[in-house]
Amino acid sequence: MTSEPARSGLAQSSLARPSPEKIGRHRSVRFRLLAIALLPTFVILPLLLGVTIVRWNAKFDQLLKSKVHGDLTIADQYFNRILETTGDEINALGRSAEFRDVVAAGAPDPLAAYLEKSRKTLGLDFLYLVSPGEGVRATSPPGASPSLSGDSPVVQSALSGKPTTAIDIFSGDELAAISPALAAQARLPLVDTPNAVPTERKAETRGMVVHSATPVRLAASGSAALVGGLLLNQNLVFIDTINDLVYRAESLPSGSQGTATLFLDDVRVSTNVRLFEDKRALGTRVSAAVRSAVLGEGRVWLDSAFVVNDWYISAYEPITDSFGRRVGMLYVGFLEAPFQRTKLVSLLTLIAAFAAVTALSVPLFLRWAGSVFRPLERMTETISKVEAGDMSARTALPDNEDEIARVAAHLDGLLNQVQERDRQLRSWNEELNARVAERTRELSEANRQLEATTRQLIMSEKLAAIGEITAGVAHEINNPVAVMQGNLEVVRSILGEAAVPAETEIRLIDEQIDRIGQIVTKLLQFARPEEYAGFVDRHAPSDVVADCLPLVQHLLNKAEIEVIRRDTATRLVLMNRTELQQVLVNLIVNAIHAMPEGGRLTIATSDEDRDATPGIQIAVEDTGIGIPPEVLSKIFDPFFTTKRREGTGLGLSISQTLIAQQGGALTVSSTPGEGTVFVIWLPEAR
Repeated sequence: MTSEPARSGLAQSSLARPSPEKIGRHRSVRFRLLAIALLPTFVILPLLLGVTIVRWNAKFDQLLKSKVHGDLTIADQYFNRILETTGDEINALGRSAEFRDVVAAGAPDPLAAYLEKSRKTLGLDFLYLVSPGEGVRATSPPGASPSLSGDSPVVQSALSGKPTTAIDIFSGDELAAISPALAAQARLPLVDTPNAVPTERKAETRGMVVHSATPVRLAASGSAALVGGLLLNQNLVFIDTINDLVYRAESLPSGSQGTATLFLDDVRVSTNVRLFEDKRALGTRVSAAVRSAVLGEGRVWLDSAFVVNDWYISAYEPITDSFGRRVGMLYVGFLEAPFQRTKLVSLLTLIAAFAAVTALSVPLFLRWAGSVFRPLERMTETISKVEAGDMSARTALPDNEDEIARVAAHLDGLLNQVQERDRQLRSWNEELNARVAERTRELSEANRQLEATTRQLIMSEKLAAIGEITAGVAHEINNPVAVMQGNLEVVRSILGEAAVPAETEIRLIDEQIDRIGQIVTKLLQFARPEEYAGFVDRHAPSDVVADCLPLVQHLLNKAEIEVIRRDTATRLVLMNRTELQQVLVNLIVNAIHAMPEGGRLTIATSDEDRDATPGIQIAVEDTGIGIPPEVLSKIFDPFFTTKRREGTGLGLSISQTLIAQQGGALTVSSTPGEGTVFVIWLPEAR
């Protein structure tokens, strides 16, 4: 501490006027309190509101897409049901006894009359019987002359014995050959549609037909096919039924409207979308973007789309014909405007509510902030005067019940005490400094001694507890291990020759039981080293590696890791087989953990001399994430681990100890992002 003359001089030099730092601190009280009062309202709450609006808007749009996707699923199921029903009805007709009797009679007129009656009953647009040798034997409607080009997969499949139903596109001439009325029903003048792909065509004359055929047997000529179809162009009952199924009453909010459409290529051939009033939008075309995605790429469209004259939340899926070509689309959707209005009203309501709350709360916050920073400024001013040498300066704030007024009263009381004791404190100053310095040195020294003693005590207690627990656990494991080994021998003797196919697995079980016994022995060696001792034997390193891989195969499969073996070692090693296996399993498991997304694990054995000593080398290499340099220097330290919830940090430390006990070495090299290599070197067994 400074002497009294120096202190007095400092006070005189610093009290002439407040420093810029003091002015800045004086002003920051007001600014910080205002920031504390207004920051939540003008920054945090708007940010939260913005994030909420963005997330809500995304969820709202996602819900609309999910709904229209569900609507498309219902429409698709009904569309497929029409195909299945048509095929089942024609198949049932072809198998009926009445049909067989009429065909067996051989008279064409009764057969044609029967087909005409059946066609009307089933609600089909055409029905005919065809055989490979005789061609069309009978048709309905009368006078129909269906095309027999021979390349229709539906008809060919039926002639080969398999009933088939599919969507096929008939040309205008093919429809006219069946019935001029069908050709007239299919013909649609094309209507210019915004955003559609430009075309030179003026009308759509093709027809989209539910085409079904079933095999039948003729007594005289053998196989034949009963072929029928239903034209979907301008089939308003079909499309209105889909619309009624998908958009039942009250399924959409007021003002919205559900629509369904069947497209041939990109032309609406059956729809309940209106151009105006009661006129349906037949002959209008889909936008180029939807056509490219659905017909061009075969994707399902789930998004907003401009449909004829308004925006709809739309779902389109491609329709394929019997040749596997995308020939049309099935569409369902509902008006987007009512949902957008609802969204906009909700957003405006939320923003208006926020603005109202802000307008009401900000003045209140400012008033509260003023009641805090004004007394604080008064106290700051008083302290500045005291620092300037005016020991009689006081806050003199009104005696209120709030905490700041009480602090101000305490400050005045303290200033009174300071004024009285200032002289005494200066006299005690140097004595106190000397005592503090001496006690600080003593405390620092005592603290260092305490830390060292504490570390020793913790380590002693930990080792004692580990030893006691290890001994208890090891003795508890011995009994079930003995039972397992005994029962394994019983199983081997009972099975006799039947155990030969599983000899490898039984041997591995036996070895692992023996490994458990070895581990228990090591645990007991740790707890009571004077009572136990281990053993060593000669082994080929490639055999030990081969025995390790089945133990970790489930981990390798789970991570999709490729294992590469390179076994060139010809020498043997002198080491406990279980200990060497334990080291290798630990290194392999660590490599697997370093490759969570899969990779390549390479295990290589080779002959290697070190310092003129012959030996063998086992390298375990992975292509994982690697080890940073700051971690690489600690990985062999006991209890060091980067897997806090999965490991104890003893694996590599124990492995290094086991290898060192046999005169070998365990080293590591790693490149972050490329992989790690652990190398085991052991002297050759002699």
